[in-house]
Amino acid sequence: MENYILFVAIASATIASPGPGVILTITNSIKDGFRGAISGILGVASAMLCIAIISATSVAAILSTSALAFTILKYIGSAYLIYLGIKMWRSSSSFNVSSNNVAKSHKKKFIKGFLITLLNPKPILFFMALFPQFINPNEAYIFQFLLLAITFSVLVVIIHFSYALFAKSARSKLSTPKGSRILSK
Repeated sequence: MENYILFVAIASATIASPGPGVILTITNSIKDGFRGAISGILGVASAMLCIAIISATSVAAILSTSALAFTILKYIGSAYLIYLGIKMWRSSSSFNVSSNNVAKSHKKKFIKGFLITLLNPKPILFFMALFPQFINPNEAYIFQFLLLAITFSVLVVIIHFSYALFAKSARSKLSTPKGSRILSK
């Protein structure tokens, strides 16, 4: 495969740029510590893997050629993000940073991370534009595609773990009444 290192660099820069998944990871880490963020991170990474698979199928072609299908997916994703924003805005202005929060909602955090990522149509088009640049048509397509998709998902985990560790270190400052109000809003 040509330019694998370049793919890793582009993918890393894309993943590191703040978006809904990164915000979820930081919020989970601040509220529940590093361990509390892991299930959300795995949800984001799993959804990215699903999106990578979708991008290699005809569904991606349909979404990229059908303005209506793309618009519907975009509005569903936007509605979900708005719902999450309203829910966070209405939540109490202080975070409970006790360790009891960690065990209560791993499944919910995984699902939230999965849905935030899966309902975002931008990664599908991103993968459709990015993958062909790094696939050699003279080599086995499936192996190359799997390598790129798995690499991307592993990078999601590594980079989001880094964000979670950073957020955990800022946890004490952000869990003060003033810091938690700012973070909630």
